[in-house]
Amino acid sequence: MPHRAGRTRWRRFAAILVPSVAACAALGIAMAQGALAASFLISGQRFQVTADALTIRGFSLYSMVDVSRRGEAVPVLVTGAGHAAISGLCQSVTVDVPVLGPQTLKLTGGNERPAEASNMFLDATFESVGQANFNGIDIGIAQGEITKGPVSPGDRDARSFDPNGFAQQAESATLTDVHVTAVAISAGTFNVPGLHVQIQQGRHECL
Repeated sequence: MPHRAGRTRWRRFAAILVPSVAACAALGIAMAQGALAASFLISGQRFQVTADALTIRGFSLYSMVDVSRRGEAVPVLVTGAGHAAISGLCQSVTVDVPVLGPQTLKLTGGNERPAEASNMFLDATFESVGQANFNGIDIGIAQGEITKGPVSPGDRDARSFDPNGFAQQAESATLTDVHVTAVAISAGTFNVPGLHVQIQQGRHECL
């Protein structure tokens, strides 16, 4: 009986946690190869992202509404970066597994050398920055007039994209002590030196 109970627990563990691990791994590979589509249905599950420093060339900020695979609308703030250098990167997602309890998947990297991304879009429901420095900033520009930073082609064609809506852009930006709750990240390329992935028992979010 103990042996059978153990097998049952691990089947439940695999059924719930493995898809999340596989999804994160596939996301990392697709982003590194530049193969991730600009527009996609989100899972709807929120995850944590932190960085010691984020340096951006070509910065944009605008609102959108993402849609989950279940058809749920998720209002987000999209941060676009033509090129981004990320120091002290951490990404985490916690999954509640029956019997085993919460399990946290955590990815870290960019400690010795910054991670680098191009045409990166961060769809967030919460953002906090310790210090933000901008060069060539425009606040209150119409979303349809963003030129200094990228806008996802998929977003421009979406019904929730308001070309007359409020937006912000800058030639460059330096952000420190960055804390984000996100529902999606996409990028043309994403190179992470010293990438480390681990699963931990309990809640060990980046935030």
